[in-house]
Amino acid sequence: MSQTAGIVKFNKLNMVIVLGLVAIIGILVIQLLWMKQAFSAEEKKFSQKVHITLLQVVNKLYEYNHAEFPLNNPIQKVSNDYYIVNVNNDFEAEILEYCLKTEFQKANLLTDFEYAVYKCESDEMVYGNYVSFTDKPDKKHSVYFPKQKNLIYYFAIRFPNENTYLVTSLKYWWILSLILILILIIYVYSIITIIQQRKYSELQKDFINNMTHEFKTPLSSILIASNYLSRQPSIQADDKMEKYASIIINQSQKLNNHIEKILNIARSDDAPLKLDIQNIPLITTLQEVKENIALKYENVEISLESGKAEYYIKADAFHFTNLVYNILDNSIKYSAKNPGIVIRISESGQDICLDFRDQGIGIPAKKLAYIFDKFYRVSDHHVLGAAGFGLGLYYVKKVCDLHHWKISATNNTPEPGITIRVSIPQIL
Repeated sequence: MSQTAGIVKFNKLNMVIVLGLVAIIGILVIQLLWMKQAFSAEEKKFSQKVHITLLQVVNKLYEYNHAEFPLNNPIQKVSNDYYIVNVNNDFEAEILEYCLKTEFQKANLLTDFEYAVYKCESDEMVYGNYVSFTDKPDKKHSVYFPKQKNLIYYFAIRFPNENTYLVTSLKYWWILSLILILILIIYVYSIITIIQQRKYSELQKDFINNMTHEFKTPLSSILIASNYLSRQPSIQADDKMEKYASIIINQSQKLNNHIEKILNIARSDDAPLKLDIQNIPLITTLQEVKENIALKYENVEISLESGKAEYYIKADAFHFTNLVYNILDNSIKYSAKNPGIVIRISESGQDICLDFRDQGIGIPAKKLAYIFDKFYRVSDHHVLGAAGFGLGLYYVKKVCDLHHWKISATNNTPEPGITIRVSIPQIL
């Protein structure tokens, strides 16, 4: 059933990914088509402005010669960047260049151009000049300007940087297109990352489920054998053996509870833990956990400090007991000498502050913020036997979040060890 649900979720995720990818690519394609149309429109606009400006230049040349403007169109567009202008009247090259500069500036056509003038005496096109509206020095090009038949007084003009000018005029279109391409790249990268993390998460869940189930099989055999052993008359007659059998049973049951806790954490990635909220006595619960810890660690010293005989809190008794046990167990494991832990209960406004202060090896300040992360362990070669999966404090943080409690950790500077504080609203 869970596998079928996983397949359905995976199919939905794939569908969302594909739809998102198609939508972004579609927007990008539409944007590129719009850019193409915008470029064509800009090219047409440029050609019209050049045509009108050259007409003004011809009109100026006729005015200088005190002649009438011809009725026919004197401008012929040979190619996108090349124009022939038939003046049909004699003119000076210097006056032509002045008129071209003046009229192009008026029309705001500030792009480089070069021109050539036809000379009747030599029957050839004579290169005029390369005119630039930038601060760059003028430069002459060896450009061929072909002659035109049946024309006597004419000049040719070429715009070598027309495409660059047009592309520059569409800079906002380019910026928008680059932004869309960047969004597409980020989207693809994010999708790849999500898929990889999903695979890792599935592998992690499978590993936890398989590992815990493999543990439960031998543990069940240990519990059955130890229960049978504790009922034997020879064991019951020996107080020491009966105590050892009781320890085996108690610790096996605790281990079984811890395995169930790991399974619950693995399941809670898809569905949250279910809480059975009750009014529970805080100090009584802490005393019971102390006794359980003493069965596992004989040399541990845990003191409980409180200003009242009893406090009551709203919590899930099972998960709160495990929360306290995990904090204490973690503090003991990371103690370099005989553990000493102080549990201090105080009040701060409407909250009960539950402080667990140990005398352990401490945690580097840069690593302190990560101790509640899943599978995170602060390894230290000075502490032997501090093995684990990095789930204890993660479980503690998860239980606090589900109860809407606050939890924090600080170093006991300058003394060794850390203090973990859990802030719990008290029942008034």
